[in-house]
Amino acid sequence: MRISRLVKQAKNGNKEALLQLIMADQDAYYRLAYSYMGNEHDAMDAMEDMIVSIYEKIDQLHNIEAFYSWSKTILVNRCKTLLRKKKRYLPMEEMHEPSHAELTDDNPFRYTESAIDMHELLSRLNPKQREVIELRYVHDLPYQTIADMTGAPLGTIKSRMSQGIQKLKVLIGGDRYENDQGEITRA
Repeated sequence: MRISRLVKQAKNGNKEALLQLIMADQDAYYRLAYSYMGNEHDAMDAMEDMIVSIYEKIDQLHNIEAFYSWSKTILVNRCKTLLRKKKRYLPMEEMHEPSHAELTDDNPFRYTESAIDMHELLSRLNPKQREVIELRYVHDLPYQTIADMTGAPLGTIKSRMSQGIQKLKVLIGGDRYENDQGEITRA
């Protein structure tokens, strides 16, 4: 219940309470911003814009328990706005191969070879499927939160998820499965 107390204080103009709420989940905010913006500087800019927006709009938050999904929606919208302003929000089909900078230790998602492989696989999905899969599996957001963040109906989110996962299965040869005897067969 500490979160609801802090949100109430923030709604009453307590900047320190708002800062505590944001700092409590700062890593998740940063990872989310970084996944959209692609670099630390732009991710931090998006987070700063988010904080200002939250401070200005906190009185519009009706469900106190939804603070984090509400604030992450604001962050995603800020990221998309900044990318549009920079004309860098390209559909995934138009994106380039990962640059050296994207594959270095500056990228928090580049820790293993499989992460690089996953980046390549995700780049083959359409932008909406990729966004839903990243929000669900990279950022561990529930379907309803993703629907709220993207403005798409819940059924559409689930459909994009299912289609994206099916496409990934085809890409990695995942139409095989193990039967009860441990033998690999075709689906």
